[in-house]
Amino acid sequence: MFKKVSVILLGLLVATGLCPGGLFAQDPGGAQTLAGNANAPIDYVWVLVCGFLVFFMQAGFAMVEAGFCRAKNATNLMAKNTIDFVMASLVFFAFGFALMMGKDSGGFVGTTGFFLKGADYDVGRYLMFFWQLMFAGTAATIVSGAVAERLKFKAYFLYSLGVIAFIYPLFGHWEWGGGWLSKLPFGAGHVDFAGSGVVHTIGGFVGLAGALVLGPRFGKFGKDGKPKAIPGHSITFAALGTFILWFGWFGFNPGSTFSAHQLRIAVIAVNTNMAAAAGAAVALLLVFMKTKKWDVGMMLNGCLAGLVAVTAPCAWIEAWAAVVIGAIAGALVVLSVYFWEGLGIDDPVGAVSVHGINGVWGLLSVGIFADGRYGLGTTESPLVTGLLYGGGWGQFIAQAIGAGVAVAWAFGLGYVMFKVMDICFGIRVNPHEELKGLDIPEHGTPAYPNFYTTSV
Repeated sequence: MFKKVSVILLGLLVATGLCPGGLFAQDPGGAQTLAGNANAPIDYVWVLVCGFLVFFMQAGFAMVEAGFCRAKNATNLMAKNTIDFVMASLVFFAFGFALMMGKDSGGFVGTTGFFLKGADYDVGRYLMFFWQLMFAGTAATIVSGAVAERLKFKAYFLYSLGVIAFIYPLFGHWEWGGGWLSKLPFGAGHVDFAGSGVVHTIGGFVGLAGALVLGPRFGKFGKDGKPKAIPGHSITFAALGTFILWFGWFGFNPGSTFSAHQLRIAVIAVNTNMAAAAGAAVALLLVFMKTKKWDVGMMLNGCLAGLVAVTAPCAWIEAWAAVVIGAIAGALVVLSVYFWEGLGIDDPVGAVSVHGINGVWGLLSVGIFADGRYGLGTTESPLVTGLLYGGGWGQFIAQAIGAGVAVAWAFGLGYVMFKVMDICFGIRVNPHEELKGLDIPEHGTPAYPNFYTTSV
């Protein structure tokens, strides 16, 4: 069996040109880049370091989800957050990146650069691949929180493949790859500086589709339909994960300038921080007004909601606007959590509310608050200008179109994907496994063996 698998893998390597003879057929040298831009080394280091920060956000997501869920599912959540990036690395390398950033075909799909081969084989392309890979991994891992504690691992494995190979890169091409959304004849076209739409709206609404197909966890809703709290096992982990994500966002947003020489990075960093703080404060206060308790979990989600919302407009707004955007995001995440629970939809970590709803808000906020001082990665035209700065309705219309497309694309394809898998093999673990926890049935390893019991 091992020999057969080895032969098959070797054949695939030869076929794709990944064996040494094909791999080094061209030289991805940087001489041409250095000749054209003496500042390239600084910019490359800037983008790579920011990419490293975005990668560290995977740890943040893992900790947030583990903290907000029960101990009996912690191993399963670690496995899912790991397989996200494993699948992203391999599938985005083979197919996703080419579909997203390859040569545009009709405004809908890229057609060159599969396996990072062809005319685009150079250091600049490798840099772009590395950066977009970090974002692809983030988009995929958002969903794991919305479907936590009841989804089969093999279903999650296939979901990751579908999102990375098709759903994320095609929408990404429409926005960042020269596709049709970026060319809308309104304002500067639909714009999304660092991914409120491309990353967070896509991940959030695929997560909503998964949660809807799966149904709620046992015990989440009473016989009267009212939601019941299912406390996570470690608010400490959730807080640690939030701080890691907050830290990583200082790579996520400023790094999207793709240049250390774009001094707008200072504005972007400040805006990122202020929105997070405002979101956390408003979410905390709103829940206190309702429950008379200082809800740490909701404060953490308010922080993340502010970060998600400011991701699209961060380069185009002033600091006061970042505070307003973050504050509204903090209110939206609280209202959204109550809204989805009222509909009987179970989202264990609030992923749909944090990423989906506030991803949409972030896109729309560009059309309101963009100050007209910065363009698409440059201080030159076309500048992005919102309603409050005399830009008229054009930019807001472009943002609304993009947001609507993102929601429809992510939820529609996500629902079809999860529904087809459910019909084919059933995506939810059986009731006994769910009550016992997924760690032992799915992985054979409890996260906390000293505290594990076999009783249900």
